[in-house]
Amino acid sequence: MVVETCTIGFAKKTLKKFIGLLQEENVKHLIDTRLNNTSQLAGFAKKEDLDYISQLVGIKYNHFLNLAPEAEMLEDFKKKRIPWDEYEKRYLDLLYKRKIENDLDSFLQDGKPCFLCSEDKPHHCHRRLLVEYLQQYNGDIQIIHLV
Repeated sequence: MVVETCTIGFAKKTLKKFIGLLQEENVKHLIDTRLNNTSQLAGFAKKEDLDYISQLVGIKYNHFLNLAPEAEMLEDFKKKRIPWDEYEKRYLDLLYKRKIENDLDSFLQDGKPCFLCSEDKPHHCHRRLLVEYLQQYNGDIQIIHLV
């Protein structure tokens, strides 16, 4: 059975657009993969606000810190001390070390999941790496990037 799994970033989106994309795809579980989800820079996407907004539209919200990159690797990439391919390798190694594939059922049990981070597009974002990693353990996962 094919399991549709979405990803979304909140950057460059209004709240209306963000929620609209989730509703159009019938997302039931918003999974926050960010290291820091309380920053004022997050706007409407701060943890407490997202939890509240999600509940209003019938979407469960969870923050899974074990899906976030480590602070050092994220900072190294943002400050251009490492290129994307090094960041990608370090993040995938981290997922392997954390054995997050063992949590796959918990991500899927509440209905169609959507993995959240800040990046507008998935190309250079850990949420894409994450779902592709999970897809290796469940070949029936179909990935949909909401942009």
